[in-house]
Amino acid sequence: MDTMETEVRKPNPFLVPFSIIVAGALVGAGIYLSQNAPARSTIKNDTAKNSLQGVDEVSLPPITTEDHILGNPNAEVIIVEYSDTECPYCKVFHQTMHRIISEYGKDGKVAWIYRHFPIASLHSKAPNEAQATECAAELGGNDTFWKFIDLLYSRTDSNNTLDPAELPKIAKDVGLDQKKFNECLSSGKYATKVASQVVDAQKAGAEGTPHSVLVTKNGQKIAIKGAQPYDVMKSVVEAALSQANSGQ
Repeated sequence: MDTMETEVRKPNPFLVPFSIIVAGALVGAGIYLSQNAPARSTIKNDTAKNSLQGVDEVSLPPITTEDHILGNPNAEVIIVEYSDTECPYCKVFHQTMHRIISEYGKDGKVAWIYRHFPIASLHSKAPNEAQATECAAELGGNDTFWKFIDLLYSRTDSNNTLDPAELPKIAKDVGLDQKKFNECLSSGKYATKVASQVVDAQKAGAEGTPHSVLVTKNGQKIAIKGAQPYDVMKSVVEAALSQANSGQ
C-alpha cells in the first residue's frame, strides 16, 4: 500500500453484530469497521471486540449521480474505492475489483464506485491522470470513464512511469475526440474535483492507496485498507450480503 503519514488509531469499543460475521475475514487483513448504529446494538463480547484491530468511524461523502459507478446503483453492497492511477497496488486491486464485479455485479448485488486519491508527493503524474479520466467521463459518459481508466491501468507500469503523451492516445482508443479531450485536460477544469476527493479520502481514514469503504444498504461501513486479495474481498462481500439478506 502506498503510504503517507502513519497515525495511531484508538479502538472504538462499540461494535455491531456485523463485526462478528466478518471478524474471521478481517483478522490481520488491515480492514477497519465502522458503524452509525445506536448504542443499543453494541456488543459487550470482548473476544469479538479484540478480534478486530483499529476500529474507527468512517466519514464518507454521500454517493450521488456524479460518482463513477460500475454496477447497480441500488446494489445491496457498494464498494467505494479511493485510488491513485500510478500506484502499483491500485493497479492490482483494480483487477481484483473487476473480478468481484464480474461475480457479484451481474446479479445487481454489488457495485463499485471509483474516486480519486492521487498522492502527488509519490506520483506527480497521478493528479493529471485523474483529471484525464474526468475528461473522458465528460466527453463519453460513465461507460467511457471505465474504459479509459481500465486502459490507463493496463498501459502504465506504475510509479509515475506513464508518458503523458499516452493520455490522448487512450482517449482516441476509447472513441473520444482527441482535440476535445486535449482541450478539456489542458483547461484544468477538474483539478478542484480531484483535490476535493483527496481531502474526502483523508477524512475517510485513508493513509495510503488503495483505500476502500464497503457500504451496506443499512448504512454500515467497512473501511478496507490496501490491495486486499480476492479471497479477502470475497469473504467480506459474502458477509455483507449475508447480513443484508438476514435483515440485520
